[in-house]
Amino acid sequence: MRAAVIREHGGPEVLKMDTVPDPALRADGIVVEVRACALNHLDTWVRRGLPGMSFEMPHILGNDIAGVVRSVGELATNVSVGDSVLLAPGVSCGACAQCLDGDDNLCASYDILGYGIHGGYAELVAAPARNAHPIPAGLTFEEAATIPLTFLTAWHMLAGRAKVKAGEDVLVLAAGSGVGVAAIQIAKLMGARVIATASTEMKLERARALGADETVNYESSPEFHKAVKKLTSGKGVEVVVEHVGAATWTRSVASLARNGRLVTCGATTGYEATIDIRHLFYKHLSLQGSFMGRHSELVELLPFFAAGRLKPVVDRVLPLEDAAEAHRLMGDRAQFGKLVLVP
Repeated sequence: MRAAVIREHGGPEVLKMDTVPDPALRADGIVVEVRACALNHLDTWVRRGLPGMSFEMPHILGNDIAGVVRSVGELATNVSVGDSVLLAPGVSCGACAQCLDGDDNLCASYDILGYGIHGGYAELVAAPARNAHPIPAGLTFEEAATIPLTFLTAWHMLAGRAKVKAGEDVLVLAAGSGVGVAAIQIAKLMGARVIATASTEMKLERARALGADETVNYESSPEFHKAVKKLTSGKGVEVVVEHVGAATWTRSVASLARNGRLVTCGATTGYEATIDIRHLFYKHLSLQGSFMGRHSELVELLPFFAAGRLKPVVDRVLPLEDAAEAHRLMGDRAQFGKLVLVP
């Protein structure tokens, strides 16, 4: 099969089209003909290389996958050949205490399609059959591919970790990112008032169209926490959706109200950050980490797409051959929503 692979770590240029063996079908698995695969920042981190992470080369990236089931293992009973599916990106053992308690994202052997195992930058991908879910009615393959990782991540952050309540103020950073687009919609679904930040007026306008009540341009107003305080009459927000990292951390913490919760799932601008511990205890703040999400949470959120209450946001669709260009666009923060590759 054809695939965009990396044979070494580096910049976007290390992504090359190649012919590689078709994936093997496991007894409890499926092989899916990939119709669309959306990009995530995780793709760029794996491409560049992460400390302590190693895998065999060539490696195939791609976490967010939608396609058609081509073959089914003899032990798989939930899908049939020809089904249109999206794939839950997380792969866990299914047998440890964490998995049996529903916290499969905390499984010691947890892996992600496109991370430690081959992903969707290819014509075919293998996955456990239990990871396959019907595509919500009315969605294209390209739209379905925008859902699994980012919407699951944002859902776990807001519902599972921060436990957002109706009437609370929620600050969503980087509104044009995949997590930002998802978090705006999910927070509104939960009845929150949303303040979103972005770097351009075009992105802020699109954030408002998704439901953001207030917006802040962090390029023209770099001290965005002051704007947040003004928009909340000095109170601050109950929840900050933080996934930018070192560049915004201090101001994100400063945006919190008393009893506020900052929940973070990433650090695209760097891992090192500082905090004034006095603010932490004096304001009764909570700092929460959030990694991926429970598989069951993906099942919970999918019906909202069929009902039109959550919507995929596709920035642009590119052929798989342009995977390197798609990575450059993501590195330049040139998109609003998701970049999607099609074989």
